[in-house]
Amino acid sequence: MPFEFEPQKIKDVILVKPKVFGDNRGFFMESYKKSEFAANGIDAEFNQDNHSKSTAHVLRGLHYQAKPYGQAKLVRCSRGRIYDVAVDIRPNSPTYGQYVKVELSEDNKQMLFIPEGFAHGFVVLSDQAELLYKASGEYNPQADRGILWCDKEINIDWGIDFEPILSDKDKKQPELNKINKGELE
Repeated sequence: MPFEFEPQKIKDVILVKPKVFGDNRGFFMESYKKSEFAANGIDAEFNQDNHSKSTAHVLRGLHYQAKPYGQAKLVRCSRGRIYDVAVDIRPNSPTYGQYVKVELSEDNKQMLFIPEGFAHGFVVLSDQAELLYKASGEYNPQADRGILWCDKEINIDWGIDFEPILSDKDKKQPELNKINKGELE
């Protein structure tokens, strides 16, 4: 099997560890295989691929799309190092408001599967970071939403000792308890 699937503390969030074949020439790995993913609980149909680049200390998030435009994501850091965070925003979930945080990097080549109903964010720990991620739904600007990255009730331990660089939009996001629950997955 070319992947190891490691369920996280919140149901349906899965850390994917690919098998990497390396030698003095470089490496080869499969980054996605529909049959393997489906057999291990990841049956999202991915419809859009995204690529982002960020500099040191950038924090992006916490982002989600309002229903019915929710997105599952499969996130991989192809350059640099990040902490990737997924927050459960499913109103009827027993883990509502809780989060999972994992380190993704070009060295560990791991991926995080984030199902619909989660807000997503990351902070860059290296000089630069590039993320490649698959999304189950296409981006819809009218459904674009977010939650304040430093929401005290969620209390994310970002694991950083610096003031993050934020977009104007991310500085002004509401806290989770101010979100219209009817828009959440």
